[in-house]
Amino acid sequence: MTARVSGATLVPVAICAPEHRQAILWAAILASSMGFIDSSVTANALPAMRASLAASLPQAQWFSGIYLLALTSLILVGGALGDRFGTARGFGMGIILFVVSSLGCALAISPATMIVARGLQGVAAALMVPGSMAIIGRAFPREERGAALGLWAAASIATASAGPILAGLCLMVDPVSGWRWIFALNLPLGGISLWLLARFALADQGRPGVPIDYIGAALATLGFGLVAYGLSAETGESLALMAVGFAVLAAFIVWEARCPAPMIRLSMFRVRRFSAINLATFLLYFAVTGIGFYLPMTAVSAWGADALAMVAAFLPGALMIATLSTRMGKLADRLGPARFLVCGAVLVALSQAGLAMTAHEALYWTRAVPLMWLSGFGMALLVAPLTTVVMTSATDADQGAASGINNAVARAASLLAIALMGRMAASGYGAIGADMPGFGVIAATPAHIAATGAGFSHIAGLAAIASLASALVSAWGLRKPR
Repeated sequence: MTARVSGATLVPVAICAPEHRQAILWAAILASSMGFIDSSVTANALPAMRASLAASLPQAQWFSGIYLLALTSLILVGGALGDRFGTARGFGMGIILFVVSSLGCALAISPATMIVARGLQGVAAALMVPGSMAIIGRAFPREERGAALGLWAAASIATASAGPILAGLCLMVDPVSGWRWIFALNLPLGGISLWLLARFALADQGRPGVPIDYIGAALATLGFGLVAYGLSAETGESLALMAVGFAVLAAFIVWEARCPAPMIRLSMFRVRRFSAINLATFLLYFAVTGIGFYLPMTAVSAWGADALAMVAAFLPGALMIATLSTRMGKLADRLGPARFLVCGAVLVALSQAGLAMTAHEALYWTRAVPLMWLSGFGMALLVAPLTTVVMTSATDADQGAASGINNAVARAASLLAIALMGRMAASGYGAIGADMPGFGVIAATPAHIAATGAGFSHIAGLAAIASLASALVSAWGLRKPR
């Protein structure tokens, strides 16, 4: 491995030989794909999982919540540990734990075992996802990094979109236990990724002379955990938990500013591009996650669609992301990323505004589906440039921390979207009639359909505002200095 010395710190620059870069890239893509698929698979599979495991509604909600909670709480730690002990080593350990916990999910026999296995998946993803970005950043020189990260981003977003699609296909084959095959699919994917990593990655010692920031890691984990858990708790308890969580995160920032060897360097946020792209990421993922989580629920419960019909809404967007993102990454390297981030986010905002304005019509095939295609095209324009800006805004020494921060921002936005938009949907639904089944419950009465449309309109309207704000932040943060 080549290296350079910056002060007293040994900074890894390459993780593999030049002729092995593509193999490492595919190892990162396969591994991160597991994490992104499993972050979205429960949206369509949740009713079948609940019936198969005899789970109550709160238990079923934790099948998804515990994964996001663990990932959000620990992803900063995962990025920092990868920098400290070696990117390849931390990445490999994350893959192994993810494969083992996926087997636990596939074989779960009770709600408790599923919740534990999903929590372990979140811990593993906290090592694996930032490690996949960092290992690409260290395998490719800066002039080639945009295209490589564009391909990684395309695969990541496409597979996240594929979660509901795969769930629908598996449930079509086996309506009772087809969801288990989604988790079992991680075994061969993880095995191939581990083989590529072991075969082609060079020894990566990390930065053995730098002490571990155990206090910072504990504060970050506790703070993010309390905030994330508070978002899913009852209203009164939620405010108290979130207040304590934000106080702990404030203590984390104070500690990082004074710690001699911090987990993250706060000076990274003095770079306008880095701060802006993380804020734009938060706003965009808040919007996209809210629509992705609640559109299937709305369409199945009130618009006459089923789990398999979600393929029509999500698959074209996933294909556009997969086929266009590499080209967008190369164009962004040549023309600059700002125009792609702004135009893509504006298209996503237009799609979500259309969903808000047409939700009362309850027309899945002629309204929601084409609007989701527009959103998919917008995401195809921006996902590769967004990832490139994140990684090129940080030094080689901070690649793991940069990816960890950006992923923590995205997952925190996802948690906030699911919690806040759920309350907005319930409020919009209840304004039509409080005596009806409730938002997300399958029913065919005109009043229920109208109330569900009102609830989803609230969600889509907020999402459109957030996506437009993301475009404005990108335009401001990435503008060229005079």
